[in-house]
Amino acid sequence: LEKRTKSFQEVELGFDEPAGREEAERCLNCSFCCDCYQCVEACQAGAIAHDQQPLDLDLEVGSVILCPGTDGFDPARMEEFYAYTQHPNVMTSLEFERILSASGPTMGHLVRLSDHKEPKKIAWLQCVGSRDTNHCANGYCSSVCCMYAVKEAMIAKEHSSEALDCAIFNMDIRTFGKDYERYYERARHEEGVRFIKSRVHTIDPILGSDDLLLKYTDESGQMQEETFDLVILSIGLQPSPSAIETAKRIDIDLDHYQFIQADSFTPVHTSREGVFASGTFLGPKDIPASVAEAGAAACEASIFLSDSRGSLVREKTFPQEKDVRDEEVRIGVFVCNCGSNIGGIANVPAIVEFARDLPNVRHVEENQFSCSQDTQNKIAQTIGELGLNRVVVAACTPRTHEPLFQETIRETGLNPYLFEMANIRNQCTWVHSKEKDAATAKAKDLVRMSVARANLLQPLQQPTIGVNNSALVLGGGLSGMTAALSLAEQGFPTTLVESESELGGQALKLIATWDGSPVQERLQSIIRRVREHPAIDLRIETTITDARGFVGNFSTTIASRDTEETIEHGALILAVGAEEYKPAEYLYGQDDRVLTHLDLDACVAKGDERLQGLRTAVFIQCVGSREPERPYCSKICCTHSIKSALHLKDSNPEMNVLIIYRDIRTYGEREDLYQEARRKGIIFIRYEPERKPEVSSRETSLKVKVRDHVLDQVIEIETDLLILASAVVPRDNELLAQLYKLSLNEDRFFMEAHPKLRPVEFATEGIFLAGIAHYPKPIEESIAQAQAAASKAAVVLSRKEISVEGVISHINDVFCRGCGECVQACPYNAVDLTQKEFEDKIRTVAYVQAALCKGCGACAAACPTGAASVYHFEDEKVLSMVEAALG
Repeated sequence: LEKRTKSFQEVELGFDEPAGREEAERCLNCSFCCDCYQCVEACQAGAIAHDQQPLDLDLEVGSVILCPGTDGFDPARMEEFYAYTQHPNVMTSLEFERILSASGPTMGHLVRLSDHKEPKKIAWLQCVGSRDTNHCANGYCSSVCCMYAVKEAMIAKEHSSEALDCAIFNMDIRTFGKDYERYYERARHEEGVRFIKSRVHTIDPILGSDDLLLKYTDESGQMQEETFDLVILSIGLQPSPSAIETAKRIDIDLDHYQFIQADSFTPVHTSREGVFASGTFLGPKDIPASVAEAGAAACEASIFLSDSRGSLVREKTFPQEKDVRDEEVRIGVFVCNCGSNIGGIANVPAIVEFARDLPNVRHVEENQFSCSQDTQNKIAQTIGELGLNRVVVAACTPRTHEPLFQETIRETGLNPYLFEMANIRNQCTWVHSKEKDAATAKAKDLVRMSVARANLLQPLQQPTIGVNNSALVLGGGLSGMTAALSLAEQGFPTTLVESESELGGQALKLIATWDGSPVQERLQSIIRRVREHPAIDLRIETTITDARGFVGNFSTTIASRDTEETIEHGALILAVGAEEYKPAEYLYGQDDRVLTHLDLDACVAKGDERLQGLRTAVFIQCVGSREPERPYCSKICCTHSIKSALHLKDSNPEMNVLIIYRDIRTYGEREDLYQEARRKGIIFIRYEPERKPEVSSRETSLKVKVRDHVLDQVIEIETDLLILASAVVPRDNELLAQLYKLSLNEDRFFMEAHPKLRPVEFATEGIFLAGIAHYPKPIEESIAQAQAAASKAAVVLSRKEISVEGVISHINDVFCRGCGECVQACPYNAVDLTQKEFEDKIRTVAYVQAALCKGCGACAAACPTGAASVYHFEDEKVLSMVEAALG
C-alpha cells in the first residue's frame, strides 16, 4: 500500500527529487492534519478549513429520502489472489477511472504506476467482489461492472498513442441497458477489444519485471498464460458501513445483503412510513435507473406531503436586469483548461494571449475548470468589478453547460442572451487530439468567431404564459396507471387513455415478479384504485387522432367509438408499452409444444394439460433479441426463464430442465435465482450466435440439437416442452412520434432527452416517458420510471405560469409575401398566415406564435425572401462568425 501511495504521489505531484518525495509522503500519508497550511494556500476554491468543527443540525421535515449510495469492494480482502496491495500495476476500476480522468493524477495520460510508461496490454478481471459467495459473501451481480469495463477499454484505446491490446475476462457479459449491447458489439467488432470467457483466480507478478502473468483455462479446457502490463480489477458495489448504520438507526429493514428491503410494486418505499430510498442502496444499478429512482422517491415524498405543498417555498430571485443596449461593448473571455481535455492538447495560454487583441475584449483569463462553483463565483465577481456586458466562455459543449453560465451572468444583472460559448473541447481538442498545433489554431478561430458574434448580441425577453394544471397519460398498463395515480394523488386532475378494452397491459399475462410478488393480485388492486379515484378521468378503447400545443398548454384530440373530443392539459406522460415478439423460428406456431414466456405463464395460470407429466423442458434464450435486425438485449428474459425453470423443477424435482443461453444476465440480486437454479440441478448450455440450436418435431417429443461448448460436441436433447425467451418489441409508435414531435431510436423505442441525466424526459418540454415504451425493463423499474415521470410532470403542473424561450423566430412583414412556405416547414405548427393592412391595402403575411416556437430555424431556411429569421441567430450574427473565421 505504501508503494502504491508513493507511485500515485509521484505522478500527481510531479516530485523528482528524493527530498520532494519524502515531503509529499509525510504530508499525504499522515493520519491527522499537520500544521504546514500548504494545502490551504494551494486550494484555489478555499475549501480547506483546519479549524472547522462538527455541527449538529435539527431539521424539521415531513419526509426523508435515503440515497447514501454504496462503497466499492476492497480487493485487499482477497490479497492472496490478486496481489492488489503488493503490485502497483494491479489497480481497481475506480483507480483506473482516475488515471483516465482529465482531473486525475496523470491528467488523463494513460500510464502504469510502476514506471509511468504507457501500457501496451491491459486486462480487466470481472466480478471482483461480486457473484462470489466463497470469498466475500457478495453473491449478487453488481450490474454496472461489465459496462464500465467495456467503456474503460474503449477510452483507454482512445488515450493510447499506439495500438493497445485490451482483454476483458468474464463469466457473462451483462450489457442489458438501453443501447448497451450496441456499445459492446462495437467494442468487439470495431475496436478489437477481446472478451475471454474465463474467471482468472490468480495474478502472478513476474520476478525482475513490472509485468503480470495471468493463467486461465479457456473454453476448450486448455490452460493458457498471458503477460499484461496492467491489470484492472472490476470491483463490485456493496453497502457502506455508515449507510447500514444509518438505516438501522432509523429502523429501516435491510435484506440479506444489507441493501434496503423493497418490493417490486413499491420500489422506493422502505419499511418505515414517510421514508423513501433511491439509488444503489436499494440494490446495485446503473446511473439511468438511479436517476429514475430518485425521481420516483421525490414523487412518493410529494404525495406524502401534498397537503402542505408550497407552504415553505422560497423562490429564487435575480437582481434587476441592466439595460446595456446603449453601452459600449465590453467583452470578457474566459478560457477553460479542463485538465487534459483541452489543456492537454491545445495551448491554452496561447489562446488567452490571442484573445486579448480581439475587438472590444476588456478582460481575458484562463480557468482550470470554468464550470466549478468557485470559478462561477469568480466570473461573476469579475463581471461586476470590470463592468463587462458580454461574456464568452471557451470550454466544452453548450448543450450541457450553457444554462449554467447563463444563470451566472443573470446573477450579475446581465440578460442571459448576452452570453456566447466557444466549444473548444467537443469541436476541437476531442476531434484533433493527435494534432496539437492545429487544435490550438482552430481553438483560436473558434474564440475569434465567438467574440465577433458577442459584439452583436442583444438582450432578449422571455415572456410568461399560464399553465393548465391537468395531465394526460397515454397507456393503461402498469406504468400508465402508476403515473396517473401518482399525479392524481398529488391533486392534479388526470385523464388516462387506454386503447384496449381493459386496463393492465402486458402485466395481465404475468404470474409473479422475480422476487415472488403475485402480479395479478397487486395489479387488480391498482386497477381498482384507478377506477375509483375521483381525480382520474378514465377513457378505454380510445385512441389519439391529433395533438397540438406546447408545455403547459397542450390540446389532444381523442376518439372513442364514433365520437371525438379535445382534452386540454399542461403535461403528457407516454406509457404505451410494448409487445412480445412472435417467433418465426424454432417451430413456434407449428407445434403447440413450443411456447413463449407469456404462453408458459398463461399455461401455468390455468393449469394447462401440456404441463402435466413432463419429463424434460428446454428454454432457449435470446429469441429475437441480440440479432442484427434487433440488436438489443430484452433485459427481462434470463430472469423470467430461470424463474419459470425453478417453478417447473419445484413442481417435479425429477424433471430435466435445461436453459440454452448466450450470456446469463441475472443482474443485481437476481443472481440468487441463478445460483438456486444451479444448485437444484437445472442445466445451462451456452451457444454461440453463429451456431444456434436446431429444433425438429417428433410425434412423442421435440428434438433440440446444440453444440455444448464444454464437451465441444453437438448433443441432442429429447424434450416434451420448448420455451422460447422471446424479445420485447416496440409497438407501432410512429403516429404518436409524429403528433407530438418525438424521436424514436434505431430500434423504434421512444428516445429520451438524455440517457443518464434525463431518462424520463423527452427533448420536447412537458412530455415525459415511462415503462417499456422506453426500453424493456422489469416491473419495479417500470413503476419507478412512471413515478419519476409523474414527478417531472408535477414540476410543470404545480406552476401558475412558465417562461417561454427567447430564441424564437420572427417575421419581417415588409419582406413577407405570404407564400406560406414557412407554415409548411414549421415542425411545431408555430407559424400561421394572417391578414394585415399596409398603406390602405390588405396583405397576407406570416406570423409566429411565440409560445409554440422552438427556434429551430426551419422557417428561416424555407423563406424565399429572407423575411423569416431567428432572434439571437440573425444573418448578421452568423455571417460575422463566418467573416471572422476567414480572417
